[in-house]
Amino acid sequence: MGIFRARCADCHGIDARGIRGPDITRVWAEGRTDGGLFQTLRNGVPNTEMPSVGARTPDVEVWQILAYVRTLAAPAPNDPPRGNAQNGERIFRANCASCHQVNGKGGRLGPDLSRIGAARARDALVNQIVGAVEGSRLGYEPVTVTPQEGQPIHGVKKNEDLFSVQIMDTRERIQGYEKEKMKAVADDKKSAMPAFGPDRLSQSDLDDVVRYLQGLRGFDPAVRQ
Repeated sequence: MGIFRARCADCHGIDARGIRGPDITRVWAEGRTDGGLFQTLRNGVPNTEMPSVGARTPDVEVWQILAYVRTLAAPAPNDPPRGNAQNGERIFRANCASCHQVNGKGGRLGPDLSRIGAARARDALVNQIVGAVEGSRLGYEPVTVTPQEGQPIHGVKKNEDLFSVQIMDTRERIQGYEKEKMKAVADDKKSAMPAFGPDRLSQSDLDDVVRYLQGLRGFDPAVRQ
């Protein structure tokens, strides 16, 4: 419990039911295996915010974390998940794929979502979609570069130091700019991710999109193949 709360609870919650990271009380009920989960902790999950526990963490501590999570494990849910994933995929393709990739298809202005179902709890997905989350992931912070002459250039920040900034513009071109040659380089307060409130997305459609996103898990070594 001590190791879990010190190293895992910030993302998965004190009760392991998820905050930024997913609810992991149901991992065994969903078909995960002890060996696969051990490998997930030991190696992390590529393309997500799930890190490895680190080479200095002995195997016994990894097993202790899993043993503790076992005590919190929930039975398989009796109620089917909300939403229609097939319709959710259609809505995603129409509204989100211009900025987000899934399995190599889509835009690059936003994060790749091929594994978002393994990286985010349902509530976190909902909050992101409806615009209840402030801030942006590293590498996707909105920025506006204004040259001495010409129109401002909007995009997402990829790299920055004291003297230069590299951005991907809205046409997905990566450009570098020397700050001293620019009229202004300003971080935008508003996220590049538009808010899909009830005026743009009904509750039923929201449930469908979230159901689709929850199924995007890519390859997960913790899932029995």
